[in-house]
Amino acid sequence: MTALTPGTWNLDPTHTDVDFTVRHAGISKVRGTFKAVEGTLVVGEDAQAHNVNVTIAAGSIDTGQPDRDAHITSADFFETETHPNITFVSTEVRPQGNDLQEFTLVGDLTIKGVTQRVELEAEFGGQTVDAFGMTRAGFEAKGEISRKEFGITWNAPLQAAAGGVLVSDAVKIQIDASFVLPSEEGAQA
Repeated sequence: MTALTPGTWNLDPTHTDVDFTVRHAGISKVRGTFKAVEGTLVVGEDAQAHNVNVTIAAGSIDTGQPDRDAHITSADFFETETHPNITFVSTEVRPQGNDLQEFTLVGDLTIKGVTQRVELEAEFGGQTVDAFGMTRAGFEAKGEISRKEFGITWNAPLQAAAGGVLVSDAVKIQIDASFVLPSEEGAQA
């Protein structure tokens, strides 16, 4: 992030993916994405002044199976009627080396009304001006959370011989984010 222009950047939801993977029945994986995400990135003069704030509409989940999506938005999982949003607010940017190309993004993740501290391993992809004159910055981040720590405990046991449960506790998160600097700030870049 050493070459990132200071200012308030807006998340570009069209060019951002917030994806997750969980183990299913202990033998395969279920993948999904959230279609509605918004947020800001405030870039200060140093890492301590950087801040990320993201809101995800929990009901925008898409696993490619409408029946499964309906179950995930029910009280068994996200309970979106009561808790429509998932939020992340950063509390620390920890460099992994002499610059901020790779860093640990630490913050408070709130799911289903429960807030937990999480750490995401992140990488700054660079800053550029696109074909439309927009100043853009790209990031990748990944991490893993325990869904039980957020009060999402629904599960179904597998047959006794197989052992285990239907849905893993561990949820892997993969984020590919694009932020846009508003034109008046981008013109200074």
